[in-house]
Amino acid sequence: MGKNVIVVGCQWGDEGKGKVVDLLANTADVIARFQGGANAGHTVLTGEKKYILHLIPSGITYPDKVCYIGNGVVLDPFGFLEELRFLGEQGIHTEGRIFISSAANLVMPFHKLIDSIEEKKRGGDGIGTTLRGIGPAYKDKIGRVGIRLSDLFTSDNLRKKLERHRKIKQEYFTGCTDERADIDKIYSDLIEIAPVLRPMMTNVSLELARHFKEGKSILFEGAQGALLDVDLGTYPYTTSSNTTVGGALTGLGIGPKMIDEVIGIVKAYTTRVGAGPFPTELVDQLGDELRDAGGEYGTTTGRPRRTGWLDLVALRHACRINGVEKIAITKLDVLDRFEKIRVCVAYHLEGKDITELPLDPSALWDVKPVYRDFPGWQSNTCGLESFASLPKNTGDYLNFIAKEVEAEICLISTGARRCDTIIV
Repeated sequence: MGKNVIVVGCQWGDEGKGKVVDLLANTADVIARFQGGANAGHTVLTGEKKYILHLIPSGITYPDKVCYIGNGVVLDPFGFLEELRFLGEQGIHTEGRIFISSAANLVMPFHKLIDSIEEKKRGGDGIGTTLRGIGPAYKDKIGRVGIRLSDLFTSDNLRKKLERHRKIKQEYFTGCTDERADIDKIYSDLIEIAPVLRPMMTNVSLELARHFKEGKSILFEGAQGALLDVDLGTYPYTTSSNTTVGGALTGLGIGPKMIDEVIGIVKAYTTRVGAGPFPTELVDQLGDELRDAGGEYGTTTGRPRRTGWLDLVALRHACRINGVEKIAITKLDVLDRFEKIRVCVAYHLEGKDITELPLDPSALWDVKPVYRDFPGWQSNTCGLESFASLPKNTGDYLNFIAKEVEAEICLISTGARRCDTIIV
């Protein structure tokens, strides 16, 4: 019987899930993506080649793996086909290895238009959306007016659904010359690509159940991070889906008994893209150093990420709500240069220290981080092959994190390449 593992980000996304999924996929038979959309950006380095994937599971780079995109994902069909073309140009053949849930809702061009319009309306109170149409697509899904992949293969039904959007979205479409509001063009474009997508459509829940019964090893891959979960994150500065373990169950149509282990991905420091509270943010030269050393620019948007020290209050929350048993520490090498490394162990709020997130997420704007300082190691960790070979100060830092979140360290990433990894 294969071991089924779910990988979740334990911060605000950008933890390095792409590399970890790529590594774990080596021993898995099946990789399944359960939520999010093209707002995700997973970077995989194989040898000298670099792959940036937004929708397709990272395991696709292995020629013998089968990948699934679940009903919890909102799929940009045009962006998806672009990714397939890119992979084909790189010599990665995907035919017969990538399948999409018939129940996956589609991101339409008008969703991106609406995303842009709504974010402009928010002005200075914007939430920092990627403008990929994710929020509006999930809104339509919950409002039960979404267009699913299966709708593409019944042209009359597709036309009917699109005409409904023409009516209910008049406030965005009336007088708009943007081609993303052109329902007739969208219809014809969808009809054109439908035959290409048809062989990939399947019942993902049923397929995963079959693999499970056959004893195959399944790797479940999410996008973004736990602190961006629409229910359990720093609402309203979140994404529009459940990024946590529960999202895998509903986003793929599987039961909890199918998951054997939960691995949380933890960057050795903290970053955030977009708006929202960030208690440990460094808005100084040190923050700039972290950003430059870590190459902290959005994979999807190119935006510079906000940087700060590791936040254990938020991290404990993320590990608890996901039932994390093991953690993979990423980008440890970025801290190699620093003389002193700080870790937030509590928040100071209204005259007292707290060690859990406040009940009202808006209070995060007012908390002050309580730090514990660690001496840096100021030596190169990239290329080291075992935990024992790490400098003592590095080991102390990592052991402290593991103890605080009550999880074992299973993997340490010290660089972008597959080989820059310590398996613990």
